[in-house]
Amino acid sequence: MRFADWPALFKPDFDPVPINEKIRSGFAAFTGILLLGLALHLLPGEAGYHLAIFASMAASAVLLYAAPHSPMAQPWPLVCGNLISGLIGWAWSLLIHDPVLAAACAVGTAVFVMYLLNCLHPPGGATAMIMVLSADQFHQHGWLWAAVTVAANALLSLLLALTINKLLLGRRYPLRHAAVQPVARSGQPGVLDIEWALTQMDGVIDVSEEDLLAIYRLAAERAQERSA
Repeated sequence: MRFADWPALFKPDFDPVPINEKIRSGFAAFTGILLLGLALHLLPGEAGYHLAIFASMAASAVLLYAAPHSPMAQPWPLVCGNLISGLIGWAWSLLIHDPVLAAACAVGTAVFVMYLLNCLHPPGGATAMIMVLSADQFHQHGWLWAAVTVAANALLSLLLALTINKLLLGRRYPLRHAAVQPVARSGQPGVLDIEWALTQMDGVIDVSEEDLLAIYRLAAERAQERSA
């Protein structure tokens, strides 16, 4: 890439999301984090300590309320991704005393394991790092308290997302992909073709094969309407 092309990388892409949806997303995230903090404060803690709210839940809130249809925002990645990453961060904090090296190992391992378990959730990397950087506090109370804290954050976030997104029109959470019927006309792509095309992409495409095919069909129908 030429140096002259670099400024174009910082130009925002066209955003088709209407302003009312942006407002709803922001208000939903505000409500979710507020209720999460209140709920954690009311839950019984250990020796007078309340369960702490994880900063990574703010990143989860962005997915849950601004991109609730994303595969990375669904219940399995949300709960399993955060819990597995938290336990990984705990383990590395015990093995390596240098926080920078331990944090790097924790985040790298968390990404790898989340991939293996099909629960890739970007805030999980932050959860793993928090467990390392706050190791003194978590070690003081033990691994069980740390695991309960992570699980409580993730499960309460899930319950709130299920409730809040259900109250917002036009949202489906959790998103269940229905079986897609094969395209009848020859020459048009089907699910297998979309799956093959995704394997040729150099990177992660944050959309399912069914969604891609549905988008293609809608675009094709719209093109036929315009041409008619």
